[in-house]
Amino acid sequence: MSRGNLGILPRPSTLADESYLQYVQSFRKLLIQDMFPAFADPGTEKYQEWKSESGADENTDNLDDIKSVFREMPLARVWQRGVRSQQEMMWRRTRQSFVRDGEKLYQDLEEAEARGPGKLLYNPEFVTPNYARQEIHLQPGGYTDDPLGGIVFHYGTNVFYEGYNDQDEHHTELADLLAKPEGKLEKILDIGCSIGQASMVLKRNNPEADVIGLDVALPLLRYAHKCASERGVDVTFQQGLAEETGYEADSFDAVFSYILFHELPIDIIPRVVNEMHRILRPGGTFTIFEFPNNYAVQLPPAQRFLIDYDSKNNCEPYSIDFVESNFLGMLRDAGFELEDGPTTSNPFLQSIIATKP
Repeated sequence: MSRGNLGILPRPSTLADESYLQYVQSFRKLLIQDMFPAFADPGTEKYQEWKSESGADENTDNLDDIKSVFREMPLARVWQRGVRSQQEMMWRRTRQSFVRDGEKLYQDLEEAEARGPGKLLYNPEFVTPNYARQEIHLQPGGYTDDPLGGIVFHYGTNVFYEGYNDQDEHHTELADLLAKPEGKLEKILDIGCSIGQASMVLKRNNPEADVIGLDVALPLLRYAHKCASERGVDVTFQQGLAEETGYEADSFDAVFSYILFHELPIDIIPRVVNEMHRILRPGGTFTIFEFPNNYAVQLPPAQRFLIDYDSKNNCEPYSIDFVESNFLGMLRDAGFELEDGPTTSNPFLQSIIATKP
């Protein structure tokens, strides 16, 4: 039987599950907030010493060299094992817990489809591209293939955020920073919207605007629509591809994106960027919060070590290509004018405002 919610966060099916996952959350805090900083600076010093002794170019950091130095540190190896184990523990127990009530939860999703005030739009013949069918972050079934993926994603990512997003605080902060275009603001698109956490804030902040949340993953969208209908938020959630939306040219006033691009193959990214330029009206804005780019700002060696490990052992198969890409160049090539976006509470993210002239 469902144990209800803590605010908007669904509770696991048993107190034992909830307690276990709180332990996993504390374990993640230890790994990220305490253990990583404990070897990041010493590892960087060792790397700089190695560069000096080996005669390597002082102005260039080679990722393979960074990894070879950091891997010699016992604490870094313990951290690697801990991060992987924590992710496996988190998803395994989260899914096991909600599957206990799976029949009722799935029935709730089906019943919610016909409810308003918003809409859920999808084509039963839609074919999910293979690139999207990865078990991103090690989530069982990924975003696309587990019918209960939405609720599992919701609780699991709260553990990932170390408990700091249990009421969508992080998504609220970022959605509040949407760049408002000059003139009308009648239509907003949230691409890669997942379970609609930012989409709902965008609608609450702009009640007169039509807000559409677009994602490739129907299980996430079904859960997003259920949550929005329960909260009385009028958002349209639609299954589709960000690189080929089918929307009319010049039809949106603003587009919002949070950590989508590093989860796309590098050859898909320019297609998405060009598509966003096509569907935005002149003067329309594209607000982007994303992984950093080493091409634009040389990242510290420890951060590159972290991102590389995350890519290979946390199932982020496309993130390394993105981090090493010229993402700003792709945006400019599409025709956008760029400026730095607003500062956020997460210093890891790059913040970009792209405007269509």
